Amino acid sequence: MSFDPEKPYNDLPLLPPKVEIETKATLKKAISAGRALAELKGLGETIPNQAILVNSIILQEAKASSEIENIITTHDALFRAFSAKTGQIDPATKEVLRYREALWEGFSSLKDRPLLTTNLFIQIVQTIRANKAGIRNTPGTKVANAATGEVVFTPPEGEGIIRDKLKNLEDYIHAEDDVDPLIKLALIHYQFETIHPFTDGNGRTGRILNILFLTHRHLLDLPVLYLSKYIIGHKSDYYRLLRDVTQHQAWESWILYMLDAIEETALYTRDKILAIRNLLAETIEFTKEKLSSQVYSKDLIELLFHQPYTKAQFLVDAGIVKRQAAADYLKRLEGIGVLSVHKVGKENLYLNAKLYEILSK
Repeated sequence: MSFDPEKPYNDLPLLPPKVEIETKATLKKAISAGRALAELKGLGETIPNQAILVNSIILQEAKASSEIENIITTHDALFRAFSAKTGQIDPATKEVLRYREALWEGFSSLKDRPLLTTNLFIQIVQTIRANKAGIRNTPGTKVANAATGEVVFTPPEGEGIIRDKLKNLEDYIHAEDDVDPLIKLALIHYQFETIHPFTDGNGRTGRILNILFLTHRHLLDLPVLYLSKYIIGHKSDYYRLLRDVTQHQAWESWILYMLDAIEETALYTRDKILAIRNLLAETIEFTKEKLSSQVYSKDLIELLFHQPYTKAQFLVDAGIVKRQAAADYLKRLEGIGVLSVHKVGKENLYLNAKLYEILSK
């Protein structure tokens, strides 16, 4: 049967595909991607406080993943919104913060119940969209070329059909087989994107699913792979290769694309973590030398790396010092050039400029 982009793709084949997916090329690439991922996982274990990574890298991923959907914010708006008590957050920044929240909620849910299910997908999309969205149950959803308006794909229609295909996806995710998990991730991502179960938020939910699958399979301890950066850089290839699987069952090229994405972003994220770790060590040494032991503490310096902006309340909430002392400590850190102060509304936010620079590159 020939593929018609104007007709609902209710004949989307179930997983696993009936063609060879573990080819010589994909297996070879899966080995090098797996090696890069293992190095990233190992490096994460060397960070003394892993919350540093979770907040910093997840915000980067949230920003990039939202950018793919043309939801644009700046690093500064994002980091300030994450730290300040202000109602004046623009809609794009709010959406990016919801992506971060959805990723973190999904990761926490997996710890309690280690299953990637339709209900979890719905929970993720509801957090991203801040509504009670469920599985699409009305016809008319089409995927069009943003530049020309031409319809390139019509996803499956009918809630029952969509749920059946999601059930097959769940079964495939949890099947005990000997398929390389990174090759499996490429298949899962294609299938989710093609089922397109929601009216909006599919791309972001699918990208969260990628990271959750890697933690589910213990290939990462924390959801800190900055995968959306690669997709932004190779966006036209991403959509072209998705379509090639649909129209021509061209699995190998798609799988190689996803393995390239995993390898390149694992190496990129590794370099970010190394830079953060080195800066943390330098800041600890510098502060120890410049400030009295009464002010200096390792816990205090680590807190400055949870996100680029900090404030007195963060020190109080972390149990480091009382309120009055917290403001004094931050002023002293500003005095030696570790932080710079920025007024947001009525609050003083203190920026760790060197950390901000690493994250914004």
